[in-house]
Amino acid sequence: MNSYCWPVLLWFVTVPCAWAQKDPHIGYVYPAGGRQGTTFQVTIGGSALNNTTAVFVSGAGVSAKVIKEDRQVTPAEQKEMRESLDKIQEKRKKGQRVTSEEAKKAEEIKQKLTNFGRRLTNPSLGEFITLQVTMSRTAAPGDREIRVMTTAGLSNPLLFVVGDLPESSKKDWKDVPKSRFSMEPELDPKPPEKNITLPVTLNGQIPPGGLDRYRFQARESQSWVVAVRARDLIPYIPDAVPGWLQAIVSVRDGKGRELAPVDDSRLHFDPTLFYKIPASDEYVLEIRDALYRGREDFVYRVSIDERPFVAGIFPLGGRIGTQTNVAVTGWNLPFKQLPVDLRDKSPGVHLLMPDRFASGVSVSADSLPEIFESEPNNTAGGAQPVSFPTIINGRIDPPGDVDTFRFEGKAGDQIVAEINARRLGSPLDSVLSITDGTGRQIASNDDHEDKGAGLNTHHADSYLALTLPSTGSYFVQIRDAQRGGGALHSYRLRLSPPQPDFELRVTPSALNVHGGASVPVTVHALRKDGYAGPISLRLKDAPKGFSLSGAEVPGKQDKARFTLNAPSTAMTPFSLRLEGYATIQGREIRHFALPADDVMQSFSYRHLVAAKDLKVAVIGRFRAGDASQVLSTLPVRIPVGGTARVRVGLPAGPLVGKIEFELSEPPDGISIKDASSTEISLQADAAKVKPGSKGNLIIKASAEPPAAAGTQTGPANRRRISLGALPAIPYEIVPR
Repeated sequence: MNSYCWPVLLWFVTVPCAWAQKDPHIGYVYPAGGRQGTTFQVTIGGSALNNTTAVFVSGAGVSAKVIKEDRQVTPAEQKEMRESLDKIQEKRKKGQRVTSEEAKKAEEIKQKLTNFGRRLTNPSLGEFITLQVTMSRTAAPGDREIRVMTTAGLSNPLLFVVGDLPESSKKDWKDVPKSRFSMEPELDPKPPEKNITLPVTLNGQIPPGGLDRYRFQARESQSWVVAVRARDLIPYIPDAVPGWLQAIVSVRDGKGRELAPVDDSRLHFDPTLFYKIPASDEYVLEIRDALYRGREDFVYRVSIDERPFVAGIFPLGGRIGTQTNVAVTGWNLPFKQLPVDLRDKSPGVHLLMPDRFASGVSVSADSLPEIFESEPNNTAGGAQPVSFPTIINGRIDPPGDVDTFRFEGKAGDQIVAEINARRLGSPLDSVLSITDGTGRQIASNDDHEDKGAGLNTHHADSYLALTLPSTGSYFVQIRDAQRGGGALHSYRLRLSPPQPDFELRVTPSALNVHGGASVPVTVHALRKDGYAGPISLRLKDAPKGFSLSGAEVPGKQDKARFTLNAPSTAMTPFSLRLEGYATIQGREIRHFALPADDVMQSFSYRHLVAAKDLKVAVIGRFRAGDASQVLSTLPVRIPVGGTARVRVGLPAGPLVGKIEFELSEPPDGISIKDASSTEISLQADAAKVKPGSKGNLIIKASAEPPAAAGTQTGPANRRRISLGALPAIPYEIVPR
């Protein structure tokens, strides 16, 4: 990192303190949805939510406006408030006159200390906004995304649901202190039971150590499906173990005896309970966290109704260009088969939502020929012969079942064997192995990670890629690692030559950039069947003035950072699309980069959670001049153990004080040696870098605002101003 004085334009019309603001972050939304045709209040908790100017809900028919903003009172503020309150109360004790202003101040202090005077369980949940949300009667039921816009930019999205059942919501809560001398929370872990009428959607927040109970009347033979959404609403909480609200629900009779408990459904974490009422009576639904944890972001929605619920299908997909029927398993189903039309579908997974169903159906579409597994095929002697390439639709049923398939191969043939099961909702934990004609195992795999399946914490699907050592018969065997099985343990087995390809994920899903500046963007390349070549990126139908710098994922790399460069004019948030393209086996392959957020689970694990849109907000604008530029020929070539200089051009203007440059997430071994007003010197450590390494360098700048005239305020007392990022600088390490 290097510091120096540099004549540079104070880039934006916005006040300098706004530059130092963090991007707003939504930690939870409560309630996490509502019913068509209603207006209700919603609390959003998070950080940097002050000065919210707009609320955006994806899709049509839902609008929201801000009613008020609150924030947690810090310990220092609490101390100051209590001292002020003590002085006012002391005057009253002495019989002294308390002014109306003092009385008003005392009431305001009491309210703040009651509502927001506590030690924060999670500092990132210290700010709150209250919204008034209106859902039109014509708003389509289903999942939406909600974001907020502040003066600092656009927030991350969270799930927000449009429902069609009556809704019942507990009152939103903030921890209240035990006493005026304690900042620890005091909450009733067992709040009073709430009476409800079915069908209904319940909204609640689990308090620390607590549980919620709902009492309802039900008639004999009614078949109620209780479907919980908790982990589904907030998939990963960074500082909670295992990383989400692990809900447990149960049904009790009117006397409190447990009748039907359930914690999760087929490893989906959010439980679904089916209960056929044995007798007309009162019943109680109970919900709690498995570990008796709780806080504001332990939010849930529970729907209770008699609509059809699909627990599983078979087969799990079909061939593109065809129509097929899938067998459905579940509750309250009006039919045993569901028609699936794949005539206009692209390769991948598609979510189907049958009318009046309480659940959707995930269906895989592929272009390869398809067949069905045929029993008995448990051993090599009874193996089912298959052609190559193909997709086999099968089940591991009953528990302990083994499915075996035989194919003929030649020495040197490259083959891929891939299971798709857990990624399609099947509980199967597959183990895949390949043996030759003598019974010698030549390859085996249990779990294979797929970063594109961001909601899976156990990547239980198997994958093998190998070159056949000789000509002859080969056997592919599938079993469940836990020796489980059943009607829901379905799978799709792909047997084919390698089909090199890629998918892309772009993070974050919200980009905030000042007009005329650049913002870092990360693209994750999910390479398939051994594709290791470069992947280039381009903007698709972007507004005029936007461009990319360094937009390529180098060969053999799974991730690249580059920059999006914005025009100088401020713009309201809009959706942006990035397209990746590469030449594979002589053909140009193109795929859109799907937006996602790189989120943390349980302090350490990271996941790419998909979002509906990549949203960009351009905030502020240039006062004059052009954007910053990199003027050197690119890529910059840095010799091993040596240095390379990069010329930059920046707008001229008045002094803004001392400038500091730093590399953002630099590759190991590359650093800034020194800099001047027109050049930055980069160096490569010979012990840490190798010739041929490629990538992008992201350089961020910050400024120390000059002291006001007539003052001698030191640097330690002046808040630094972020000047954003320079356009990405592609580099290559070369021999010295």
